Parts: sequence; structure tokens; C-alpha cells
Amino acid sequence: MEGTKRDLAIALFLQLLSLVSCLDRSQFPPNFLFGTATSSYQIEGAYSEGNKGSSNWDIFSHIPGIQPFATLNHYDIPQELEAQYGAWLSPEIQKDFGYFAEVCFKAFGDRVKFWLTFNEPNVLVKYDYLSGHYPPGRCSKPFGNCSFGDSTTEPYIAAHNVILSHAIAVDIYRRRYQVKQGGSIGVVISTMWFEPLRNITVDQLAVQRALSFDIGWIMDPIMFGDYPLEMRKVLASRLPTFSSEEKKLLENKLDFIGINHYTSKYVKDCMISPCEVDDYNGNALVFSTGDRNGVPIGNPTSVENLYVVPYGMEKVVMYIKQRYNNTPMYITENGYPDRSDDSLSISDLTNDVERVEYIHGHLTALSSAIWKGADVRGYFLWSLLDNFEWLMGYTVRFGLYFVDFKTQERTPKLSAKWYRNFLKDSNLLLNKNEDSDLQDLAH
Repeated sequence: MEGTKRDLAIALFLQLLSLVSCLDRSQFPPNFLFGTATSSYQIEGAYSEGNKGSSNWDIFSHIPGIQPFATLNHYDIPQELEAQYGAWLSPEIQKDFGYFAEVCFKAFGDRVKFWLTFNEPNVLVKYDYLSGHYPPGRCSKPFGNCSFGDSTTEPYIAAHNVILSHAIAVDIYRRRYQVKQGGSIGVVISTMWFEPLRNITVDQLAVQRALSFDIGWIMDPIMFGDYPLEMRKVLASRLPTFSSEEKKLLENKLDFIGINHYTSKYVKDCMISPCEVDDYNGNALVFSTGDRNGVPIGNPTSVENLYVVPYGMEKVVMYIKQRYNNTPMYITENGYPDRSDDSLSISDLTNDVERVEYIHGHLTALSSAIWKGADVRGYFLWSLLDNFEWLMGYTVRFGLYFVDFKTQERTPKLSAKWYRNFLKDSNLLLNKNEDSDLQDLAH
């Protein structure tokens, strides 16, 4: 009886969701790409380990039925480079990254038509060298309490080397591979939308500064050849400069921008009236928060500081459209986290109504941006499977498929079925013949 009530409630929820917003596949261009995102380190299997021979399914399943977007660097790096010369803190890495990129272009370029140099380099340098949350764990007070590092200079040195590594990889691809392989190359930026905490000028300026220290930090040099003025004003000599030769290299720019977007926050100015800065946006001299006067900016999730704010998707896309001359964009990550709870049944863990609502809301906002002229060409959900979520480990689940981490059994969640139907049908508007289909979705 309880299961029947739950199924009915879910079906009614989906019906209401569809009727309220009228979201359907036809609201996106015919050639718009939909997909899901994964990271090799987080989910890779072991089909060829232990001297196992190939089965017919190993061969069959590795035939391309998908369009790969290959990322050259997704946070991790060989420890040998860390030990030899300090990884991203040394310009030596630019040459090594170029070698690595060319190996990949040469080996896989006949099958990969979309290349990404880096995944979220703005997160990489902040967590590696500002707060010290990620390896090599370098930071200094007040941003973190590490045994070594300097949060006032090292993030900018590292970012400089990342940006020039990107430029070298793009240059190699442009000169030696792009024409004959017919592919394109870009970079993925982590994006958070910001709203002023108070309706005053200093907080409105703080929003622009926070965006410059987050998105502009990486994208402005790639697109314009130099860092944002807001960064120069705050950091002065702490921000590296590009030589004329390096600026020439940066003229290659990129073919598209990958956008990872999950949430939005409020920001408060800490430049005019000093306040406690946070360890993510702190060098922008702002304080970020998820609530205003005790009211959250959106529904909280199981991950701290990740709120459900669908309108942020449209706003961040329109910001990038305007700032970077409507360069083609792909939403390379967007997703909703559930807490991994062993006390819940599989049925409860797979009936992820909140994720369906999250995806629905963000796709609606994205559709609005496209209709306003934003050149967005694809949307990929994070993630296909529940997986290892870096510092959060296996405590949260982003997947469309539930993974039993003990048995490795995979079960489609309600969101997987909703997404399938969204892509299969031209719309999700209900008619009297679709009630049974929705009941099907809930099972």
C-alpha cells in the first residue's frame, strides 16, 4: 500500500511539473547535444585487468554509439611531476603538458572531435594552492592552515602556468591536427552565479569582482590576452604578466567554452568595509553566503553551499555570452546531490524526485537563455553513475543510476527514466493516454 501511494505521488508530481512549465525537447535546437558526464578516475572499471581475456561484449560495448568530449586534465597529475619541479608552480609543466596533449591528439584524434584542455582550472588552483583542500595541499592563513604554501601568490602562479599550458595545447592542435582531424578544442570553467547580498552599490560591485576572480581569471587571458582589470586593481604585482610572445600564443583562443554550473550564492563586499572573507572567493575581497536574513537563496541540498537556484543557469550563460562575444558554449556539468544513506531502501534511493525537479528547472532556464540568443550547443548531466566525489568520497550520490558500491549493481533512478523520456519524446506534456507511462516511470 505504501509503495502504491508513493508511486501515485511521484506520478502526480511529474504531471504537475510538466504542466506548469511546458518544458520539452523541441524547445532546444535539433542539433543540440544532450548527455551525461563522467570522469575516468571516478568510475573507471577493470575489464582488462587480472589477465582477463576479451568477451564479445567487451568488444561490442567499445564501439563508438556516443560523441566523446575528451578532457586532458581533470584535477589529478602524475606525482613524479610534483616531486620533480612542483607541478603547476613551475613553467616547466607547460612543455610537458604540450607533449602529453600531442600524444593524445595523435592517438585518439581520429575518434575524438571535441577536446577540452582542462576541467575547472579555476577550482583546481584555488583548492590546490589557496585553501589547500586538494593535493598538494598548499596554503597559508587566513585561507587555510597548511604546513607550506602561500595563498597570496601561488594560486596566481599556478593559474598562469595552466593558462599557458592550455595555449600551448591549442597551438599544437591548430597547427598539426585540427584541419586533418576536423575537431574543435575548448576548456571547462566552473561557474557560480552571484547575487548582491544587499541592494547597495558596493555589493553590486562585489558581484562583478567575484565573477572576475572566478570566471574571468581563466577566460579573460584566453579570450583577450590579459587578466581582468578587477584582478589587477586588487592584486597588483602579485598577478603575473604575459610576455609579448605569450600573448601571441594566446591569440589561438579556443573553439568553445565548457560551463560547469551547479548553484548560486550571495556576495558581500569586504573591500570598503573589511569583513571575514571566505576561503574560495577570499582574494576577491568578498564574503559569499547561501542565505540572506536567514532565508536560503534556494532549497538546500545534501552538499553544503549547493542550493537549488535554476535562474542562475540562465544568468551565468548570458554573462558568458555577453563577455565573450557569444562563443559557442556547452553545459558540461550540471547535477543534483543526494546523501548516501544505508538506512534507506533501494526504492527510496532511486525515487529521486528532487533531482528530476532540479534538472527540469535548470533545463527550463537554459532554454530561456538559448531563446535569448545564447549559442549553447549541448547539456551534459553530472553524473551518469553514483561515483567517488573527491573529498566527499562515496557519501553523496549525483548519478542517474544508483550504484551499490558493495556489489557494483546499477539501478536506474527515476531521473534516468525521466531524462530518457525527455530525450525520446518531443515533449513531456501529458494527455489522457500517458498516465500509464508515468506510473511506469515510478517503478
